[in-house]
Amino acid sequence: MAKQSAPAVNDGVNRAKMYQLALFPLNNGATNVYFVLILSYVAQFGSSVLQLGIFASLMVTVMRVFDAITDPIIGALMDRTSTKIGKFRPFMIIGSAIMAVSVICLYCLTPLIPETMMWLRYVAFVVIYAVWVIGYTFQTSCTRAGQTVLTNDPNQRPLFTIFNTIGSMLGMGLMQFLIPLVKGNFDIKNELGEVITSGYARPELYRIITPIGIAVSVALTALAIIGIAQKDRPEFYGIGGAQEKVKVSEYAEIIKNNKPMQRLMVAGAGCKLALAIATNTTVLLALYGIMMGNYNSLYLPMMILGYVFAVPFFLLSVRTSQKKGQKASLTRYVAVALISYVGVLALLIFSNHENPATMLSFPFQGGGAINLYTILFILFFGIGYGAYYATADMPIPMVADCSDYETYRSGKYIPGIMGTLFSLVDKLVSSLAQTLVAFLFMAFAGLPDLPTDATPFSQGIKVAVIVMFCVIPMIAWLATLWAMHGYSLTGEKMKEIQAVNSARKQGVAEGMTLDEAMKKWPSKE
Repeated sequence: MAKQSAPAVNDGVNRAKMYQLALFPLNNGATNVYFVLILSYVAQFGSSVLQLGIFASLMVTVMRVFDAITDPIIGALMDRTSTKIGKFRPFMIIGSAIMAVSVICLYCLTPLIPETMMWLRYVAFVVIYAVWVIGYTFQTSCTRAGQTVLTNDPNQRPLFTIFNTIGSMLGMGLMQFLIPLVKGNFDIKNELGEVITSGYARPELYRIITPIGIAVSVALTALAIIGIAQKDRPEFYGIGGAQEKVKVSEYAEIIKNNKPMQRLMVAGAGCKLALAIATNTTVLLALYGIMMGNYNSLYLPMMILGYVFAVPFFLLSVRTSQKKGQKASLTRYVAVALISYVGVLALLIFSNHENPATMLSFPFQGGGAINLYTILFILFFGIGYGAYYATADMPIPMVADCSDYETYRSGKYIPGIMGTLFSLVDKLVSSLAQTLVAFLFMAFAGLPDLPTDATPFSQGIKVAVIVMFCVIPMIAWLATLWAMHGYSLTGEKMKEIQAVNSARKQGVAEGMTLDEAMKKWPSKE
């Protein structure tokens, strides 16, 4: 039977108000605070403060795998949940509380365990970290799943990316900016001003950054709850508003039949792996502190420059997404990042530790005059970083498209499962980041522990940095481009999907069964 159009009265589109679009993505900013606090610094903390050595880096990988395993369980639980305060808000509140308590225990209490009880440090590190992971999964799952009730307007969904990035800057960016500043106050230097004990190796640093991070995350969570409050209601849950009883064992069938999700998993994992390694604290410490010789003078300027370059790419990516769909936008700007990083790779290979003309140099905080190397590095790095930072979170709103496609394909509204399916693979792949960092520094530079800015330069460190800062991200971007080549959810296809789903929903509201609505408005692959 021919497909019928959605009711004209609302054009089949669920639209969000601007404040809702702006506030709900702050949930990602709230969890990204902990992405910095934990995933960026916990290996340094475990290695340098708790004296756990490479065990801390290995546990980062183990816990990311554990995080991935808990995802489908929590996703299935979310799809079955319906409370007086909605489906998503309970998970946001509980997750935020668990993370706040666990990070206090980890960073403020475990250093008090005496060295004579090292076994207890190992146990406490693992147990507290595992509890934090559960809270993290609770709250992060809501970002991907909650989009489906917020809006399905193809013109609004791309805006989620830019508001999501703003939220990330308020969370992740603020912590990335503040922590190195605080760290500088705890560096121990010799008479020549050289760092002999890094601030990252002192427990006092973590006792300061922990309450700051918690306060920022809780504030962003509260704003995100306000943003989704009016949409977190049964009338916005799929076609019939019913709570799905999908079992975890059915995940394999969903993955098998939802081809767009398969490809998005590859693209999302590639983007996340590139971001996780290229922005890893230890990698940047080695690049700016060991290779270039002045971490405190270079890290913040380069981070700020990266954000400045990212702004036009955010605007361009949203415009492209609205005109041609999110697939076209992701593909275009990942390609820009890939091409630009060819230049970054060449400059890092060309750099010479003993020649100031071939290292980054800024005319402040003890630096020299800007040289040609710095100008070229800013150009290639700025364009590349701006492009890939603008696309790093783009797969998140695309998860909502895949969730709507699943409703279109099977009639099931399972945003929790779809969101956590994506994050399962995303986390499994990105879990390799910290272990790869530790392994490559050990393999190329022979370091038993993670380097700090007090570690002397060696050619092995240079090779390790080049591989992690450039080569691995470039391979990840190639994988993303391959995956997107066969991704079928174009802008036009999403308009068709939303119209069919809306027509079915209207039919169910008027008394049809879901099966009858599915037969009357069938999907077309």
